[in-house]
Amino acid sequence: MCGRYASSRRPEDLAGIFEIQKWEGPEEELAPDYNVAPTKEVYAVLDRPLKDAEDPAPVRQLRTLKWGLVPSWSKTPEGGARMINARAETVHEKPSYRRAFAARRCLLPADGYYEWVTAPEERQLEVEGKKKRSRKQPYFVTPADGSVFAMAGLYEFWRDKTLPDEHPLAWWVTCTVITTEAETTPLAVAPAEGPRSLADIHPRMPLMLTPDRWDAWLDPSRTDVEELRPLLEPPPAGLMRAYPVSTAVSNVRNNGPELLKELDGPEEGTLF
Repeated sequence: MCGRYASSRRPEDLAGIFEIQKWEGPEEELAPDYNVAPTKEVYAVLDRPLKDAEDPAPVRQLRTLKWGLVPSWSKTPEGGARMINARAETVHEKPSYRRAFAARRCLLPADGYYEWVTAPEERQLEVEGKKKRSRKQPYFVTPADGSVFAMAGLYEFWRDKTLPDEHPLAWWVTCTVITTEAETTPLAVAPAEGPRSLADIHPRMPLMLTPDRWDAWLDPSRTDVEELRPLLEPPPAGLMRAYPVSTAVSNVRNNGPELLKELDGPEEGTLF
Protein backbone atom coordinates (compact mmCIF):
# COMPACT_ATOMS: atom_id res chain seq x y z
CA MET A 1 0.00 0.00 0.00
CA CYS A 2 0.99 3.65 0.17
CA GLY A 3 0.04 5.45 3.36
CA ARG A 4 2.85 8.01 3.61
CA TYR A 5 5.37 9.47 1.24
CA ALA A 6 7.86 12.32 0.88
CA SER A 7 7.59 15.11 -1.69
CA SER A 8 10.21 17.85 -1.48
CA ARG A 9 10.74 18.98 -5.09
CA ARG A 10 9.87 22.54 -5.99
CA PRO A 11 7.41 23.39 -8.80
CA GLU A 12 10.20 24.71 -10.99
CA ASP A 13 11.99 21.36 -10.71
CA LEU A 14 8.82 19.40 -11.48
CA ALA A 15 8.10 21.70 -14.43
CA GLY A 16 11.35 20.67 -16.05
CA ILE A 17 11.03 16.98 -15.26
CA PHE A 18 7.45 16.62 -16.52
CA GLU A 19 7.45 19.34 -19.21
CA ILE A 20 4.73 21.31 -17.45
CA GLN A 21 2.95 23.89 -19.62
CA LYS A 22 0.58 25.39 -17.03
CA TRP A 23 1.10 26.16 -13.34
CA GLU A 24 -1.02 28.54 -11.30
CA GLY A 25 1.97 30.06 -9.59
CA PRO A 26 3.16 30.89 -6.07
CA GLU A 27 -0.30 31.00 -4.53
CA GLU A 28 -0.57 27.24 -5.09
CA GLU A 29 2.98 26.34 -4.08
CA LEU A 30 3.27 23.69 -1.39
CA ALA A 31 6.09 23.59 1.14
CA PRO A 32 8.40 20.58 0.92
CA ASP A 33 6.64 17.76 2.77
CA TYR A 34 8.66 14.89 4.21
CA ASN A 35 5.67 13.16 5.78
CA VAL A 36 2.77 13.36 3.32
CA ALA A 37 -0.31 11.76 4.86
CA PRO A 38 -3.86 11.16 3.58
CA THR A 39 -6.11 14.24 3.22
CA LYS A 40 -3.11 16.53 2.63
CA GLU A 41 -2.73 18.71 -0.45
CA VAL A 42 -0.27 17.15 -2.92
CA TYR A 43 1.19 17.92 -6.32
CA ALA A 44 -0.24 16.11 -9.34
CA VAL A 45 0.72 16.18 -13.02
CA LEU A 46 -2.18 15.85 -15.45
CA ASP A 47 -3.14 16.56 -19.06
CA ARG A 48 -6.41 18.47 -19.36
CA PRO A 49 -7.86 21.31 -21.47
CA LEU A 50 -7.61 24.68 -19.78
CA LYS A 51 -10.82 26.01 -18.26
CA ASP A 52 -12.72 28.39 -20.59
CA ALA A 53 -10.04 28.01 -23.27
CA GLU A 54 -11.08 28.08 -26.94
CA ASP A 55 -8.55 25.38 -27.77
CA PRO A 56 -9.81 22.00 -26.50
CA ALA A 57 -6.36 20.41 -26.71
CA PRO A 58 -5.11 19.00 -23.38
CA VAL A 59 -2.36 20.94 -21.62
CA ARG A 60 0.25 19.43 -19.27
CA GLN A 61 -0.54 20.98 -15.87
CA LEU A 62 0.83 20.91 -12.35
CA ARG A 63 -2.08 21.02 -9.90
CA THR A 64 -2.58 20.71 -6.15
CA LEU A 65 -5.09 18.01 -5.21
CA LYS A 66 -6.31 16.49 -1.96
CA TRP A 67 -5.05 12.95 -1.32
CA GLY A 68 -8.04 10.65 -0.79
CA LEU A 69 -10.36 10.20 -3.75
CA VAL A 70 -14.01 11.25 -3.52
CA PRO A 71 -16.06 9.81 -6.42
CA SER A 72 -18.23 12.33 -8.26
CA TRP A 73 -21.38 10.45 -7.22
CA SER A 74 -20.61 10.48 -3.48
CA LYS A 75 -23.17 12.20 -1.29
CA THR A 76 -20.46 13.40 1.11
CA PRO A 77 -16.65 13.60 0.98
CA GLU A 78 -16.23 11.63 4.20
CA GLY A 79 -14.96 8.45 2.54
CA GLY A 80 -12.02 10.18 0.88
CA ALA A 81 -9.59 9.47 3.69
CA ARG A 82 -10.17 5.74 3.17
CA MET A 83 -9.70 5.84 -0.61
CA ILE A 84 -6.03 6.73 -0.74
CA ASN A 85 -5.07 3.61 -2.71
CA ALA A 86 -6.57 1.77 -5.69
CA ARG A 87 -5.42 -1.72 -6.65
CA ALA A 88 -3.97 -2.01 -10.15
CA GLU A 89 -5.59 -5.42 -10.58
CA THR A 90 -9.16 -4.11 -10.12
CA VAL A 91 -9.02 -0.35 -10.72
CA HIS A 92 -10.66 -0.71 -14.14
CA GLU A 93 -13.80 -2.33 -12.70
CA LYS A 94 -14.37 -0.89 -9.22
CA PRO A 95 -17.25 1.65 -9.24
CA SER A 96 -15.22 4.18 -7.27
CA TYR A 97 -12.33 4.21 -9.72
CA ARG A 98 -13.35 2.95 -13.16
CA ARG A 99 -14.54 6.30 -14.56
CA ALA A 100 -11.39 8.06 -13.41
CA PHE A 101 -9.23 5.25 -14.76
CA ALA A 102 -10.77 5.71 -18.20
CA ALA A 103 -10.47 9.50 -18.32
CA ARG A 104 -8.73 11.15 -15.34
CA ARG A 105 -5.26 9.74 -14.79
CA CYS A 106 -2.39 11.63 -13.20
CA LEU A 107 1.14 11.29 -11.91
CA LEU A 108 1.93 12.02 -8.26
CA PRO A 109 5.59 13.05 -7.91
CA ALA A 110 7.46 11.89 -4.83
CA ASP A 111 10.96 11.40 -3.48
CA GLY A 112 9.84 7.95 -2.33
CA TYR A 113 7.47 6.31 0.11
CA TYR A 114 7.54 4.95 3.65
CA GLU A 115 6.55 1.46 4.68
CA TRP A 116 6.60 -0.20 8.08
CA VAL A 117 7.73 -3.78 8.63
CA THR A 118 7.38 -6.29 11.43
CA ALA A 119 9.40 -9.51 11.38
CA PRO A 120 7.22 -12.62 10.69
CA GLU A 121 7.82 -14.18 14.11
CA GLU A 122 6.77 -10.96 15.85
CA ARG A 123 3.68 -10.71 13.67
CA GLN A 124 2.67 -14.28 14.50
CA LEU A 125 2.96 -13.66 18.24
CA GLU A 126 0.71 -10.64 17.82
CA VAL A 127 -1.86 -12.71 15.89
CA GLU A 128 -1.83 -15.36 18.61
CA GLY A 129 -2.38 -12.75 21.30
CA LYS A 130 0.94 -13.52 22.99
CA LYS A 131 2.35 -10.08 22.34
CA LYS A 132 0.94 -6.59 22.25
CA ARG A 133 1.22 -4.66 19.01
CA SER A 134 4.90 -4.73 18.14
CA ARG A 135 7.00 -1.68 17.36
CA LYS A 136 7.47 -1.53 13.61
CA GLN A 137 10.57 -0.30 11.81
CA PRO A 138 9.90 2.22 9.02
CA TYR A 139 11.81 2.04 5.73
CA PHE A 140 12.11 4.63 3.01
CA VAL A 141 11.85 3.31 -0.55
CA THR A 142 13.22 5.47 -3.36
CA PRO A 143 14.71 5.15 -6.87
CA ALA A 144 18.32 4.06 -6.55
CA ASP A 145 19.46 6.62 -9.13
CA GLY A 146 17.90 9.57 -7.29
CA SER A 147 15.28 10.24 -9.97
CA VAL A 148 11.72 11.31 -9.24
CA PHE A 149 9.34 8.59 -8.02
CA ALA A 150 6.33 9.11 -10.31
CA MET A 151 3.37 7.26 -8.81
CA ALA A 152 0.44 6.35 -11.03
CA GLY A 153 -2.67 8.09 -9.78
CA LEU A 154 -6.27 8.96 -10.57
CA TYR A 155 -8.11 12.21 -9.89
CA GLU A 156 -11.77 13.08 -9.57
CA PHE A 157 -14.06 16.11 -9.18
CA TRP A 158 -16.73 16.31 -6.48
CA ARG A 159 -19.30 19.09 -6.15
CA ASP A 160 -20.41 20.18 -2.68
CA LYS A 161 -24.04 20.98 -3.39
CA THR A 162 -24.45 22.71 -0.03
CA LEU A 163 -22.31 25.60 -1.28
CA PRO A 164 -22.97 28.18 -4.02
CA ASP A 165 -21.05 27.99 -7.29
CA GLU A 166 -18.83 30.93 -6.46
CA HIS A 167 -17.67 29.47 -3.12
CA PRO A 168 -13.96 28.50 -3.21
CA LEU A 169 -14.74 25.11 -1.67
CA ALA A 170 -17.67 24.27 -3.93
CA TRP A 171 -15.50 21.89 -5.94
CA TRP A 172 -13.15 19.27 -4.51
CA VAL A 173 -10.41 17.78 -6.68
CA THR A 174 -9.07 14.62 -5.09
CA CYS A 175 -6.70 11.81 -6.00
CA THR A 176 -5.63 8.28 -5.19
CA VAL A 177 -2.40 6.29 -5.60
CA ILE A 178 -2.51 3.06 -7.60
CA THR A 179 -0.72 0.13 -5.95
CA THR A 180 0.55 -3.18 -7.27
CA GLU A 181 2.18 -6.34 -5.92
CA ALA A 182 5.56 -5.62 -4.39
CA GLU A 183 8.68 -6.86 -6.14
CA THR A 184 10.15 -10.12 -4.93
CA THR A 185 13.41 -9.56 -6.82
CA PRO A 186 16.46 -8.17 -4.97
CA LEU A 187 16.61 -4.45 -4.29
CA ALA A 188 19.13 -2.43 -6.28
CA VAL A 189 20.55 -1.33 -2.92
CA ALA A 190 19.48 -3.24 0.18
CA PRO A 191 20.16 -2.38 3.84
CA ALA A 192 23.06 -4.14 5.55
CA GLU A 193 20.57 -6.11 7.62
CA GLY A 194 16.90 -6.69 7.10
CA PRO A 195 14.71 -6.92 3.99
CA ARG A 196 16.29 -7.91 0.69
CA SER A 197 13.29 -7.13 -1.51
CA LEU A 198 10.28 -4.83 -1.43
CA ALA A 199 8.03 -7.83 -0.77
CA ASP A 200 9.99 -8.44 2.45
CA ILE A 201 8.78 -5.04 3.64
CA HIS A 202 5.15 -5.13 2.49
CA PRO A 203 3.16 -7.19 -0.05
CA ARG A 204 2.03 -4.04 -1.89
CA MET A 205 3.84 -1.03 -3.35
CA PRO A 206 2.86 2.16 -5.21
CA LEU A 207 2.90 1.65 -8.97
CA MET A 208 5.84 3.67 -10.26
CA LEU A 209 5.66 4.70 -13.91
CA THR A 210 8.93 5.14 -15.77
CA PRO A 211 9.23 8.17 -18.13
CA ASP A 212 8.52 6.09 -21.23
CA ARG A 213 4.95 5.59 -19.98
CA TRP A 214 4.16 9.11 -18.80
CA ASP A 215 2.67 10.49 -22.01
CA ALA A 216 0.46 7.47 -22.66
CA TRP A 217 -0.75 7.40 -19.05
CA LEU A 218 -1.64 11.09 -18.98
CA ASP A 219 -3.26 11.22 -22.44
CA PRO A 220 -7.03 11.78 -21.82
CA SER A 221 -7.86 10.68 -25.36
CA ARG A 222 -6.93 7.13 -24.39
CA THR A 223 -10.14 5.77 -22.92
CA ASP A 224 -10.18 2.12 -23.99
CA VAL A 225 -9.76 0.11 -20.81
CA GLU A 226 -8.12 -2.87 -22.49
CA GLU A 227 -5.55 -0.59 -24.12
CA LEU A 228 -4.86 1.14 -20.81
CA ARG A 229 -4.41 -1.92 -18.64
CA PRO A 230 -0.93 -2.79 -20.01
CA LEU A 231 0.24 0.54 -18.58
CA LEU A 232 -0.42 -0.92 -15.14
CA GLU A 233 2.38 -3.43 -15.45
CA PRO A 234 5.02 -3.03 -12.72
CA PRO A 235 8.23 -1.19 -13.66
CA PRO A 236 11.40 -3.13 -14.44
CA ALA A 237 12.90 -4.83 -11.38
CA GLY A 238 16.01 -3.57 -9.68
CA LEU A 239 15.31 0.17 -9.78
CA MET A 240 14.70 0.75 -6.08
CA ARG A 241 16.62 1.00 -2.86
CA ALA A 242 15.27 0.82 0.69
CA TYR A 243 16.81 1.81 3.98
CA PRO A 244 15.71 2.15 7.62
CA VAL A 245 14.70 5.58 8.91
CA SER A 246 13.73 6.96 12.29
CA THR A 247 10.47 5.87 13.89
CA ALA A 248 9.77 9.61 14.23
CA VAL A 249 8.12 9.36 10.80
CA SER A 250 5.37 7.28 12.42
CA ASN A 251 4.00 10.49 13.95
CA VAL A 252 2.48 12.63 11.19
CA ARG A 253 3.23 15.78 13.19
CA ASN A 254 6.94 15.22 12.57
CA ASN A 255 8.05 16.72 9.28
CA GLY A 256 11.53 17.60 8.09
CA PRO A 257 14.44 16.36 5.97
CA GLU A 258 15.82 14.49 8.97
CA LEU A 259 13.07 11.90 8.42
CA LEU A 260 14.89 10.77 5.27
CA LYS A 261 18.22 10.23 7.05
CA GLU A 262 19.45 6.68 6.57
CA LEU A 263 20.08 4.75 9.78
CA ASP A 264 22.93 2.27 10.15
CA GLY A 265 20.35 -0.35 11.15
CA PRO A 266 16.89 -0.78 12.71
CA GLU A 267 16.24 1.31 15.81
CA GLU A 268 16.56 -0.40 19.16
CA GLY A 269 13.35 -2.13 20.11
CA THR A 270 12.24 -2.71 16.54
CA LEU A 271 12.59 -5.78 14.37
CA PHE A 272 14.14 -5.87 10.89
